[in-house]
Amino acid sequence: MNTTEPQSPPMREVLGNALCYWEPRRLIYNSVLLLVVAGAFAAGWPVSKRALHTDFLLVIFILAVLANVVYCAAYLPDIVVQQSSMREAWLRWRWVLLLVGILFASAITYLCVAGVFGLVDGNW
Repeated sequence: MNTTEPQSPPMREVLGNALCYWEPRRLIYNSVLLLVVAGAFAAGWPVSKRALHTDFLLVIFILAVLANVVYCAAYLPDIVVQQSSMREAWLRWRWVLLLVGILFASAITYLCVAGVFGLVDGNW
């Protein structure tokens, strides 16, 4: 009886597939986070205008860079699962990882800016 495991694709193909999937969606991720910050800023007006100073803008820049570094974490499970026997199902369902990541990042983003923009009083 000759039962052979299906061969996993070459790493070059897997990496190319991951890049082609995740990088265009980075624009969606960043746009959603920008909308969260803009929405929180608008909802907190006029208190939020206090945050318009150099130090806070620097913090926002650093947080934006860190959010994009964290976005790269999606590559690890994507590449690992693409190398497994579940590759075909994963390619159809990896949008769930994108959605969960966007929702999680949005929640963290809101928590980072809500207090600064006057949306919470600090008493949890």
